[in-house]
Amino acid sequence: MNLDRRLITLVREHPVPFVTSVIAAVFATLALIAQAWLICRTVTILFLEPSSMADLPVFLAAFGIVSLLKTALNWYSAREAARGSETLRQLLHNRLTAAISRLGPSFTASRRSGSLATTLQQGVEALDPYFSQYLPQLFISVLVPGAIAAAILPRDLLSGTILLCTAPLIPLFMILIGKAAQNMTRQQWQSLTRMSGHFLDMLQGLTTLKLFGQSRSRAGSIEEISEQFRTSTMNVLKIAFLSSLTLELVGTIGTAIIAVQIGLRLMAGALDFQTAFFIIILTPEFYQPLRQLGTKFHAGMEGSSAAEDIFPIIEASEESRTQAAGGALVDDAQPVTFNDVSFTHPGSDHAALQHISFTLEPGTTTALVGPSGAGKTTCMNLLLRFISPSAGSIITGTTDLAEIDRQNWQNRIAWIPQHPWLFHTSIGENLLIARPDASREELMQAIDNAGLHSFIENLPDGLDTVVGEQGTAISGGEAQRVAIARAFLRNAPLLLLDEPTSHTDPELEESLQHSLRQLMQNRTTLVIAHRLSTIMDADAILVLENGHITASGTHDTLIRQNGYYRSAVRTTGGNAS
Repeated sequence: MNLDRRLITLVREHPVPFVTSVIAAVFATLALIAQAWLICRTVTILFLEPSSMADLPVFLAAFGIVSLLKTALNWYSAREAARGSETLRQLLHNRLTAAISRLGPSFTASRRSGSLATTLQQGVEALDPYFSQYLPQLFISVLVPGAIAAAILPRDLLSGTILLCTAPLIPLFMILIGKAAQNMTRQQWQSLTRMSGHFLDMLQGLTTLKLFGQSRSRAGSIEEISEQFRTSTMNVLKIAFLSSLTLELVGTIGTAIIAVQIGLRLMAGALDFQTAFFIIILTPEFYQPLRQLGTKFHAGMEGSSAAEDIFPIIEASEESRTQAAGGALVDDAQPVTFNDVSFTHPGSDHAALQHISFTLEPGTTTALVGPSGAGKTTCMNLLLRFISPSAGSIITGTTDLAEIDRQNWQNRIAWIPQHPWLFHTSIGENLLIARPDASREELMQAIDNAGLHSFIENLPDGLDTVVGEQGTAISGGEAQRVAIARAFLRNAPLLLLDEPTSHTDPELEESLQHSLRQLMQNRTTLVIAHRLSTIMDADAILVLENGHITASGTHDTLIRQNGYYRSAVRTTGGNAS
């Protein structure tokens, strides 16, 4: 019956709109029964009981009032179901975005961004028919036919028995057809997410495709994936039309049986006209909720398929959620220690880090060097709490990071990545991401410290200038300055630098180094760097190779030892990788 336990649990958190919707629908059915009786009585008076003509205005007025009441109740039922659906979709959207935020970059990097965006937007919206139509209809399909059968059975046992015997055929056929429809809908949803992810990949890599002359061939692949989506959609529609035909046929046959036996008994004088007319009017209404259940079953099936992508994300984030112990953070002056830490990426047999131990002393600078793939970025991600150790622990003072609230810990960190992300908004808003409550004076001081003042002054709208998606409107060097200004504004005790000057020319590097040296003062700093100018003044240098720390010391001590560090410096003429 397409009942997802997780979606039902969500409904239980806010049941009032749905309960109200069903109750309103039941009262609308009672109004329908009253309406049918009033019609029968009116027709009987007009053609069979002219002596009761004086009562006709009363019945007509009552019929009008009941009709208006029925219309209002149906409208209210639909509105309450829509209100409940909106509440649950908003709740689910908030939980999904929070889950993605908790899982962090390590999770989003493992998913196609287009597929993730489709799940976040279309996936949540696809649940609207499930909540607002299918779930209320599920209860209405039990209660409404029950109420109509209760109205018919005392008047005609045979007709009531026929209705009760034929009614289960509709959900039976719906279940049988629904099994195939569910698989088809799941394939359709997977085709949609795959098409969205592929299309976004093509847009993001359009420059590369043009340069290599592959844009036309990739357009062909988009056409192929679109055709797969069209085919899967048509398969779903075929099943839906077959289901509708079957359900309509069962309902029509049931109505025909009732009509034939009512007609025969009416002509034989075994049934009075008013009762026969009453049953004939209500019989289609008896089957109508069951037929609608089949239709709304298909309408809500896409949402059920989307839930298969939504809830694993939420459940994964719940598993990784870390609760704060006592709600208190350790003092900023405490050292941060990696204690026999190992880490293996999910799905990999190769450990990215193996039993590494080192300490970041307060107010000192520690540099990580090593070849690509040695585990430097993994160390950084562990400190940022984007991932958690597979074994071992990271301790600040005497407290394990696993016992500290993730967000509170990240608030103590300023991070300058190799490729800072700038959002499609103003420079001012991009800077205030680091600390939204910063004052104007603090913002301008951070801009001055990062060397951005003259650049912003020359922009047409100053701080209100929109930089474009990923900062396309400014140079890479200025984007790095924006990242440095963010770190100044953050004013956190722990500073993480991920190769901040690796793709800059010597003149720009020197300028950025001046700002970075000022930023690093009196802060505990971990820096990943390849250039000698970045790491030679570090208080400690750690050499990582194949997930192991193979050497440690200062520049002066390591350059005298045979090993990776001296070899890298001599080979590259001042580049430690």
